[in-house]
Amino acid sequence: MVNESQLVEVIKQAKESDKDRKFTQSVEMIMVFRDVDVKKGFAINETVQLPKKSSKPATVCIMASGDMGIKAKNAKADLVVDENELAKLSGDKKKSKNIINKYDFFLADTKLMPTVGKTLGQLLGPRGKMPTPVPFNAPIESFLERFRSSVKIKAKGSLAMSCKIGEESMEDADLAANANAVATAIEKVLPNGSKNVKKIMFKTTMGKTVKVEQVKK
Repeated sequence: MVNESQLVEVIKQAKESDKDRKFTQSVEMIMVFRDVDVKKGFAINETVQLPKKSSKPATVCIMASGDMGIKAKNAKADLVVDENELAKLSGDKKKSKNIINKYDFFLADTKLMPTVGKTLGQLLGPRGKMPTPVPFNAPIESFLERFRSSVKIKAKGSLAMSCKIGEESMEDADLAANANAVATAIEKVLPNGSKNVKKIMFKTTMGKTVKVEQVKK
């Protein structure tokens, strides 16, 4: 696999290949695979915590009532849904879809997991967004910090995946560290590790794709 110094150089090229925009662009990483049979159920569904924080953290919705719900609100979760609101969502598919599409990650009190499954499971499951269970008395702040600095990586029926690793305003070395974390995590779930990686590319939101030239076969 490529090293971080190579990643730094390619990320720098990707950022410089595009003209200045009136908004801060995301930096995206694309991995293309080889020698993997997608017809035999190959799929990737991974959550990867990035070592360097983004200026636009992932959004997190917490499903909890009582003490955990209070703690989630105090920890400034992006949205807290209690048991009563969950019951209301079960009869409002449009609102449920809006919430599920709006937030990147979902956490839920272990006590509410059966209710979540019954009310929103059919919508959350296919989108790969089923909540991560949070045990009673767990440090909710730590859970929030972890998921806010994470990315969800999904690939099904495809030989490629893409994900955001940060914004163009971040240092090239920090973006490279995040890219390395993603590559390492994905290699672990590939049948033959780095041998299944055909190429790695980077681009800004509106920019051109720049390929890493050296990936070991």
